[in-house]
Parts: sequence; C-alpha cells; structure tokens
Amino acid sequence: MPEGDAVWRTARRLDGALRGRTLVRTDFRVPQLATADLAGETVHEVTSRGKHLFARIGDVALHTRLGMDGSWRTSDAGARWSRPAHEARVVLATKRVQAVGFLLPTVELLSLEQADAVRARLGPDLLDPEFDAVEARRRLDAERRRNLGEALLDQSNLAGVGNIFRNEILYVRGLHPDTTVADDPDLSRTIATARRMLLVNRDFPAIVTTGVDRRGQRTWVYGRGGEPCRRCGTRIERRAPVVTQTHGV
Repeated sequence: MPEGDAVWRTARRLDGALRGRTLVRTDFRVPQLATADLAGETVHEVTSRGKHLFARIGDVALHTRLGMDGSWRTSDAGARWSRPAHEARVVLATKRVQAVGFLLPTVELLSLEQADAVRARLGPDLLDPEFDAVEARRRLDAERRRNLGEALLDQSNLAGVGNIFRNEILYVRGLHPDTTVADDPDLSRTIATARRMLLVNRDFPAIVTTGVDRRGQRTWVYGRGGEPCRRCGTRIERRAPVVTQTHGV
C-alpha cells in the first residue's frame, strides 16, 4: 500500500502535469459519478494530505485515494494506457496530457467546503512544511490506552504513516509492538522520528530507513520476519498485520 511519501510524489507529478491546464475530456468510471463532466474546467492545483489526494478543478474538488492497489499514471494525450482499461476509474485529459487513475478505492467530487472538512478530519500531514507537532501530540494523547502502532496508522492522528513506516518507527525508537501510547516514554520524539523518516524518503521511490539503498538492506524490520536483527542478531518475529479503523487508510 502506498504510504504518505508516495502519495506526496503522486500529487507533485499530477500537479506538474495538470496545473493551469483546461480539461478537454473527463471520464469518471464509478457509478455515482457516471454522468459527471468537467470538460472545459481548469485544474487549479493537485495536493496531498497524508494518503489522500485533492485536485481542485473549477469550483469543485476531486478527492481520491490510492488504497492498496491504486495508482495515477500520466502520459501524452492519446497515448496507450499502461494498465488495462477496465481498471481505470478516472480520466482527466488536456490537449497535451492525460492522467488516468487506476483501481482507486475512493473517487468523489466534493464542494471546496466538503474537501476542507475531509482534511480537517485528518491529522497533521507529516510532510507539510508547516507540520503541527503540538496538534499531532494532542491527538495521540487523546488515545493513551491505544496500541501505539495502531494509533500511528490512524490517519486522524497523523497523516502519512503506513505499515512500513509504522514498523520502522517502532524499531528505531526501541519500542515493543505492544507498546501503548501512554507507555511511550517520549511521544514527541516518536512523532519527530515519523516526520523525519517520511521527509528523508519523500523524493525517492524506494523506502530506505537503514541508510543503505540496496535491495534487501533498506529496512530494519519490515519484510524481514524470521531474519536476524541487523543490530543484535535476534530472530525477528512476524506478526499478523494490524487492522484498524481509520479515516481512509
């Protein structure tokens, strides 16, 4: 599943391709938007908040999520798509460029006020230049009995952490997976670690937390169940994935 860094890169790519351009064709291949048509409207900007994407088109906002298997692809107008047509959920085409969203679990057109409300439900974006660490701490403190890893995944607390970063954050902080929010001796440091990890990985396609960008050496614990710890040699225990109710993971 794409994490906040990948969604940030997607927003940057879409913004670079579409900002300021007029749409000549749109196609929304989801039942609730089957008759929607934004042809003739201008794309003002494409931004991300955590794992959510917002494209301001005319006086509405297109809100999408990548979920587990979704992606946005851009190419020259009229070029052959890189994925099967039946996987397409949104097509935004200008005279020169087309952007196609595939297998997107969330596709909705919102008023600008509704889009603001969605953003407000999400926690502070770890990649926001004006990231509000105090607000992030306040939201986590409100769930002190909750498992810390689960709380980090909840996008209403912090926007951007996915399962890879969750595992790596806990390891780097020396915290057991069963640690609760209340049992974290330095929650502010954990938040700072999360932000630093996403910032370091923001501009690169592969997540690297060890500082070694080589296949099989990029992470401390994620994807390494049964292998020895890189620091002490103890076998890493594999656990079932955390399942948590969040605001659109």
